[in-house]
Amino acid sequence: MMQYIQGISRYQLHVASLDDTISQDNPVRFIDAFVNSIELERVGFQPKVLKSEGRPSFETQLFLKIYLYGYLNGIRSSRKLEKECLRNLELQWLTETLRPNYHSIADFRKDNPKALKQLFKLFVTFLKDADLIAGETIAIDGTKSRAHNGKKSNYNQKKIDKHKEYIEAKNPRLSNGFRPQ
Repeated sequence: MMQYIQGISRYQLHVASLDDTISQDNPVRFIDAFVNSIELERVGFQPKVLKSEGRPSFETQLFLKIYLYGYLNGIRSSRKLEKECLRNLELQWLTETLRPNYHSIADFRKDNPKALKQLFKLFVTFLKDADLIAGETIAIDGTKSRAHNGKKSNYNQKKIDKHKEYIEAKNPRLSNGFRPQ
């Protein structure tokens, strides 16, 4: 008789914390550290005023964690993010098992477009400062183009730095938005 590897019965109770299922070098831990270090008002998020009636709302940090997780994993749809909150252990750890519906997730994106844009810029800076990305790669889309190398169509580090300075001069809040821990 042939023996097979047996799994644990799905009806068996086990005692384990959600934290034990997430490794120490998992990217969700970096997302959590980043969101917890942000000064939300400086980035452009408005504090929520809690109403005296009705169901309380979710914290801004919860939605930020969900969006950054989606950003890193290529999930843009609010419905898919809601589904991931239900089935994905990493997101359950990150959100502490809170499960906002897709409409709440979409409304948050709709209500905070400028602050989210600022957040993603800060997130890339955070990843560079933590040496998680080098920030040296320039990516382009798959557009087919002819081989032109005129002054306007090529970029070097000096041009990139000059353009970044121009962007930061237009919006001084871009340079400071999170406090390191």
